[in-house]
This record gives sequence, C-alpha cells and structure tokens, in this order.
Amino acid sequence: MKIQLLAFASARDAVGADRLDLDLPEGLDLAGLRAKLEERYPDLAPLWPRLALAVDGEVVPAGTALAEGAEVALLPPVSGGCAAAVTDRVALVDDAIDAAELLTRVSSPAFGAGLLFVGTVRARFEGRRVTRIDYSAYRPMARTRLVRIVEELEAGYAPLRLAITHRLGEVPVGEPSVAIAAASPHRAAAYEASRRALERLKAEVPIWKREVFADGEAVWREVEPLVPPVSVPVAGSS
Repeated sequence: MKIQLLAFASARDAVGADRLDLDLPEGLDLAGLRAKLEERYPDLAPLWPRLALAVDGEVVPAGTALAEGAEVALLPPVSGGCAAAVTDRVALVDDAIDAAELLTRVSSPAFGAGLLFVGTVRARFEGRRVTRIDYSAYRPMARTRLVRIVEELEAGYAPLRLAITHRLGEVPVGEPSVAIAAASPHRAAAYEASRRALERLKAEVPIWKREVFADGEAVWREVEPLVPPVSVPVAGSS
C-alpha cells in the first residue's frame, strides 16, 4: 500500500523532508504508521503527544485505517467545495497583503460598519530582537478551514461579510502577516466576528510560524494544538 506523507514545521525538521512517498503493509492504521515513523525518525518521538494527524485533509483519530493513495499529514500545534462568493474572500498569499483592498471586498452601501484588523510582525519577542517570521501551511486544508470559518461566522452574525488573507513565506518585521475585514450594519457584530475569526484561525487552521532572531536562531512557535472546527452560536445567543 502506497501513501504520501506530508510533514510541516517541526515535524518536517524531524523527518528531514516535507513530502515522503511510503510503501506500507495493507491494512495499516495511523497507530501502526506512527510506530514505523518513530523507528525510522527518532526525532519525531517527542513531538507525537502534540501532533494532530490528518488524512486527505481532515483531522482523524489515531486508530483510523489507511487506504491506498491516502495523503497523511503530520500537523504540529499552530501559532495560533464552496461558494465562489466566499472563496473569493479567502486567500493565502506569498506577497505583501493589500489590506485596504481587502476591506473593499466586504464593503456595501447596506453596511454602516466596516472593520479592518491587520496583524504585523513585531520587532521583539520575550526581550529578543526579531528580524522576520517564516510562515508555512498545509495549503489545501488551510484554505478549506478558512472558508468554513468565514461561512459559519457570516451565518452566525448575519447580515455580515467577512474576508481573511494570510501571508506565507518570509515576512519582515513591520509587514502584515494576516488581515481580516468585516462589514455589518452595526459595529458590534463586525467587532465580534473579527475577533472570533482570528481566534479560530489560530486554533483551527494549519499555519505555522518560525521566528528568526537577530542572533540567527530560528524557533518554531507551536502553541495551540490543532483542533476540529468549532460550532458558532448565533449572535446574541451567548
């Protein structure tokens, strides 16, 4: 049985590659795959308690059986088929974020409140000078989850329009790494939806960041265990 293994962030460092083609015994499950990987890549052992495992883009339990051609992803904790109208407002980009343009995607004469949140790379972390942050992602799963966040928050805070863009690759100090635009008839819904979008992005979307310090050291910031998507209460119900 042949599968493809994808590894991200610190898991990629442990196996020495971001993509491996593996030939495995028929009927093997994820627990059996773990045993074989730990034997071959001992640096993975300390990471397992923190890893989430995804098969074909969905996080699954450790006992899940594998099938021919499966794509298995090793997902460390993160730093924190949809309608075109939504997918056009979700993006993973490799260049600078145009935050002002993002706000135009959600603006409408019917909405009196427009809110733009921009998260930038800060110059210091825990007293150390930072030069940049390197972002990486499991792109297909990350995009699917971003779309789901937008859809669910728009349904929960309707009428609302939301857009999210996250930058990948090297992002220098002072430049935006994420931007979230929200528009609604009233400001309260826009504020709350924007805040929840960021919280869910950090918990649910497989995007990792590695901080690069002025002394040359680079450290993965793997804090939030990747979680399944959460349900969103309708505005005013909580």
